Amino acid sequence: MTSLALSVLLALASAVCYAAGAILQEHVAATTPRLASAPLRRGSWWTAVTLNGAGAVLHVIALAYGPLSVVQPLGALTIVFALPMAALFVRRRVGAAGWRGALLATVGLAGLLSLTGSSRAQALAEREGFWLIVITVSVIAVLTGAARLMRSPGIRSVLLAAAAGTAFGVSSVVTKNVAVEWTWDAWQDALPGLVTIGLLASGGVLLSQASYRGAGLASPLATATVVNPVVATAVGLAALGEHFRHGAPGTLLALVAALVASTGLVMLTVHNAEAEAEAEAAVEHAPATAAEEPDAPGHGGRDAAGGAGGAGGADGPEVPEGPGGSGPHEVPDGPAEPVPPLQLPHPIPRQPTGEEEPDTRLPGRGEAVLQHHA
Repeated sequence: MTSLALSVLLALASAVCYAAGAILQEHVAATTPRLASAPLRRGSWWTAVTLNGAGAVLHVIALAYGPLSVVQPLGALTIVFALPMAALFVRRRVGAAGWRGALLATVGLAGLLSLTGSSRAQALAEREGFWLIVITVSVIAVLTGAARLMRSPGIRSVLLAAAAGTAFGVSSVVTKNVAVEWTWDAWQDALPGLVTIGLLASGGVLLSQASYRGAGLASPLATATVVNPVVATAVGLAALGEHFRHGAPGTLLALVAALVASTGLVMLTVHNAEAEAEAEAAVEHAPATAAEEPDAPGHGGRDAAGGAGGAGGADGPEVPEGPGGSGPHEVPDGPAEPVPPLQLPHPIPRQPTGEEEPDTRLPGRGEAVLQHHA
């Protein structure tokens, strides 16, 4: 097996590890309380951290065997692997708009990074490294602060994922810088860089974990996947002497690729926002339960028009039903015809109570009289 083929296989394995880690992170975010320490008590979260670490190690080894222009675009396949894996393992449905957005983001990113030309490896100067860290921390702080002010989970997720991608991208730059300057005789000189890498990578993991809460998988993963290499490429172009291939035409093609990737990212964000709005509307318009419905006829409740429900209701006079018993009887316009009283053949005997009762007798004692009421 050639070195190029080995680097491709390692890069693909790295993308699969990153995708699996992202799926677990999103699952943990959706099933844990909103506490900063809640994910730390979940074994699945530590599994996701392990998968991300394995992906990082495989990516570094792939870079050792193959060129950056080949290995780095393959990292964009993370989101392409993540969507079908999420649909297969956690039954997360991805609509057609989500697939189109993921495809555009991946193609644009791969085109952008494939146009980055290789150059002789060089390290950042000490002053450049200092300002890089200051700018990175400032950008992450601004993105995180803006995310805290947003009420929409979709926008908040994109901002946090952008902060995570920035942390990961600069961490890759610092990793490259340490690798270029590394010597076993003076490894102590690399300790500040190693500490910076650890802090940026840890911050990126925590920010990406927060970005998955309430926003699904596609949008935050696409954001971090796009921002990470774009930030690293921008630093490489500005400080490490890297350049786009093919001169001015290559630069123009790189801008087009960046536009395609941005379009895919916007499609993913809009798709998730629409899905979230549909879910909220479905909850708001859910049918009322039996306990919330009005009283049924015959139990004294009122119908939609405010009338008395059922016979003998206390809220109003009884409405006689028609012959079929299915509706009220139509009252004729003219005067009602008198109906002769109904006489019982035998009076109902009275029960003695031991007390003298007044002479007045209540209607209906001893005889029943039915009168027709108009």
